[in-house]
Amino acid sequence: MSFDETALDHGRGPRGGAFDHPITTRLKLRHLHLLVALDDHRKLNRAATELRLSQPAASKMLAEIEKIVGVSLFDRLPRGIEPTWYGEALIRRTRTVLSELGQAGEEIAALRSGTGGSASIGAVMAPAVEMLTAAVTAARARLKGLQVTIDVETSDVLVGRLLASKLDFVISRIPAGFDPEPFDYEEIGAETLCMMVRRDHPLAELASVRPSDLADREWLMQPRGSLIRRSVETMLLRHGLPAPSRVVASASILMTLVMTGRTDAIAPLPVPVAEIFLKTGDYRTLTLAEPIAIAPYGLLRVKGRPLSPAARILFDLVREQITGPA
Repeated sequence: MSFDETALDHGRGPRGGAFDHPITTRLKLRHLHLLVALDDHRKLNRAATELRLSQPAASKMLAEIEKIVGVSLFDRLPRGIEPTWYGEALIRRTRTVLSELGQAGEEIAALRSGTGGSASIGAVMAPAVEMLTAAVTAARARLKGLQVTIDVETSDVLVGRLLASKLDFVISRIPAGFDPEPFDYEEIGAETLCMMVRRDHPLAELASVRPSDLADREWLMQPRGSLIRRSVETMLLRHGLPAPSRVVASASILMTLVMTGRTDAIAPLPVPVAEIFLKTGDYRTLTLAEPIAIAPYGLLRVKGRPLSPAARILFDLVREQITGPA
């Protein structure tokens, strides 16, 4: 069988295949930038302003895109626009294309200058403390000018950014509601929570803090729906106690330190994170009668998406901490 026949047999290649689809032959970079801007702003005039276009020009360009694709990509609503299912599919892949092109430019610039390239990674709190510092230090020993961006967030935020090609890889969980199929996942371990308070907190001297002792207290917790918050709420509900109602919701470590240091707020934190602040002597952890363990986290990347050389080095260094040197 010739090359052309093989390609046709698999629905790709130089004749009648994926590379001949109007999307790949007629869409231009300016079309892709408009799709992303429309998704970001959900208003045609704001997307046009970002791209320095007039609104009629942006509207005409969107019509061009939809004609090329052959379907409606956005629903026009009274207060803006919303992507259709077709639009969501194209925008998701468009973000990947633009991200890959941006990374290609950065890699070329890094190779020309010898600076070492860049990587963007994300992690939930405990591995950010335990794993990333060592990995970044080791990576910089190889690439002196390595530029690293680290997002410390909840798993749902990180996985969303990973899918949007804003992060190279993350250390997190696959949150409920996310399809696990697009990911390569390697489990690292579970987190154990502790309750951090100021050193003279009313509960600090108790030899054993029972769930009932935690009822009707002030709390500093991550936003509603986060795994740490759900774990605390579930523990209390299991003992017939109401979920905390006197809550300041924040994922900020600075706010956590301020609120726990100046009020009677209790902050549930992964043990490795709390241990950093305990060294100051200003904080303590409560001795819980019932320890709280939460679901394991792991090393997560999108299947089939290549990593830049810098991101690959960091990924391998983190992986070595899980499995040991190859």
